[in-house]
Amino acid sequence: MRYLLLLALSTAASLIYAQPADDNLLGLPPVPIPADNPQTPAKIQLGDKLFHDKRFSVDGTVSCANCHSDDLAFTDGLQFSVGHHGLTGTRNAPTVLNAAYYKHQFWDGREPDLENQSLQPPVNPVEGGLENHDPILEIVRTDPEYQSAFKAVFDVSGDQVAMEHVAKAIASFERTLVAGNSPFDRYRFKGETDAMTEAQVRGFMLFIGQGRCVSCHSIEQDHALFTDNRFHNIGIGINHVQEDVPRLTKAFLEAKYKGGDVDKMVLSDKKSSELGRFAVTDELDDIGAFKTPTLRNIDLTAPYMHDGSLKTLKDVMIHYNNGGVSQPRDRVNDFLSGGIRPLNLTDEQMDDLVVFMKALTSSKFAEPAPDQAAN
Repeated sequence: MRYLLLLALSTAASLIYAQPADDNLLGLPPVPIPADNPQTPAKIQLGDKLFHDKRFSVDGTVSCANCHSDDLAFTDGLQFSVGHHGLTGTRNAPTVLNAAYYKHQFWDGREPDLENQSLQPPVNPVEGGLENHDPILEIVRTDPEYQSAFKAVFDVSGDQVAMEHVAKAIASFERTLVAGNSPFDRYRFKGETDAMTEAQVRGFMLFIGQGRCVSCHSIEQDHALFTDNRFHNIGIGINHVQEDVPRLTKAFLEAKYKGGDVDKMVLSDKKSSELGRFAVTDELDDIGAFKTPTLRNIDLTAPYMHDGSLKTLKDVMIHYNNGGVSQPRDRVNDFLSGGIRPLNLTDEQMDDLVVFMKALTSSKFAEPAPDQAAN
């Protein structure tokens, strides 16, 4: 018990929590900030520049913002993102909004934090395409603007500038990409009973009731992340390759323990990608399991699921209502998470759930009312 207490205290001490300072963060908890990477305005500005720099790819066309565009709620609206020379991978780019709250990064959780996550895309063969990080270091060590910024932020220059510094700056910028203050937040946390429509309120009751959505997309007393930060097999992707699972798992593990790069393997082979969390943990229970994404601003981030296979929120509702299959004739996979079963929702109830999820759009992304747009 004493060891567990000390471990808990040690973990808590490694994070600093940035208290939300404005209504834009209504409904969100304080942003967790690593103690070894405190936020500063200059570091955030540097991270913003790095996030948008297309030179960090083999053909000079791909930056973080290609897949996470400021204008598209930090997604790209595509099923699969386009990397260097028009290459595409196997997974849909999730929004970076509120990624600061995730306990694991990437759909399969293979990196623990934003710092480590930011190092992967430039050297992925279908994203940035670089063989290693050396070209990035060459740029940040010689570009006059970067030289000045890294000196000011980290007090390093020349060969002292390392990828650790690059990663910390990008992560600091990404931790500012947080957004709450949706109609749901005003309804739930400010008591504004007219913030949601009657249909949205009905949808909310279904969300926490018959739909059982809240089981994974959690809501707390004083905030709502709409994710449990866990991994579940919900029948997407893996349904269609389950006959290949014995061969896939064996081949994947053999390649992995011969030094194969998991990041590269899951983005270059569609069937291997469907193994999900298993690719990280080697646990059979994790086959086909992927991270629960936040539902905040979900109306802006289509298409859906790790493979972008569901085009609309109604498609998502149909999939869950069918108990983990997108079409009734599809066969449920052998590794489906236990909580996934038919919901017996009517078409009207599914419509109410869709309308509720539109109430999770933050005010800064909401379209103005017609009379406001005309002014």
